Amino acid sequence: MLHIEREIAEQPALIGNLLDRESETAGKIANAIREFDPTFIHIAARGTSDNAARYAQYAFGIHAHLPVALATPSIHTLYETTPKLSRALVIGISQSGKSEDVCKVITDAREQGALTVAITNAPESPLAQAAQFHLNVMTGPELSVAATKTYTAQLTAIAMLMTALVDEAELTDSLNRLPDFISETLSLSDDIATWAQRYRYMERLVTIGRGYNYCTAFEISLKIKELCYISGEGYSEADFRHGPFALIDPGFPVFVIAPSGKTLPTLTDFVSKLAERQAETLIISNDPFLLSQGQKKMPLPASLPEWLSPVAAVIPGQIFAMQLALEKGHAVDAPRGLNKVTVTR
Repeated sequence: MLHIEREIAEQPALIGNLLDRESETAGKIANAIREFDPTFIHIAARGTSDNAARYAQYAFGIHAHLPVALATPSIHTLYETTPKLSRALVIGISQSGKSEDVCKVITDAREQGALTVAITNAPESPLAQAAQFHLNVMTGPELSVAATKTYTAQLTAIAMLMTALVDEAELTDSLNRLPDFISETLSLSDDIATWAQRYRYMERLVTIGRGYNYCTAFEISLKIKELCYISGEGYSEADFRHGPFALIDPGFPVFVIAPSGKTLPTLTDFVSKLAERQAETLIISNDPFLLSQGQKKMPLPASLPEWLSPVAAVIPGQIFAMQLALEKGHAVDAPRGLNKVTVTR
């Protein structure tokens, strides 16, 4: 079995373990956040971890009413200056915890008096050591270069922090069901392997999400680029209507991530516009009508809450990228030109 195939399959158990073992830590961090009372959240991350940070913008913004900004680490490193962060909760997200620029953001922020938190898979890493608090995503070694289980664990860690901070029973109950939602999503994705070959000669695509799943559009696009060497871009549905829609011609492949929730009506309208242009739509959703409008359907659990949907909705994209890479004969666990740990300054 491929490393990536095993790591995708491990996700329900690993997230269940994370919820069991790090909930107390998340609670302690939430208490520190309440005491510090930040005016905003500032998140430093790169690559896949940056996509997890996009989820935090919605999770904390909607439920905790805290604005979330994505850091520009080059300001701290290449330009050797520092924004004013003394009243911020500053979070560094990194699978390895070794990115020097992400660590520098945390170090600079802590020196200013900010509250600092690291989310990593490496408790002994420089990033984990630099922050006041560390939340360990506890996935164990990820042997495939393309991140899968570490990404969904990062999303879960963000959901845990937000849920502990907001402290609402309904959110907590839903979060505790997350392993079951992910397990069901894996079962619903079994048939992707039977039709992925249809896209073997695909040269470009776009991935569309909005709201909580803006991050999912970016992450699925990244996985397909990493594993399949295909040019693709992630967009908000709202942004895509503002010009890039001109790209669409008959047969153009478009992934649409549209679970039930606040964004479903606008995305349903968007899919109808794609149909008018005869696009090739691949739809990730738990809405029966919207799924019926796609050339390919990737269903999600019917009762999956919108705020947790990114943790599950990315999984069909992970599986599609893996299967298409196999169809194309690529080295799926070791894509060309990539390393597991990328250290940036």
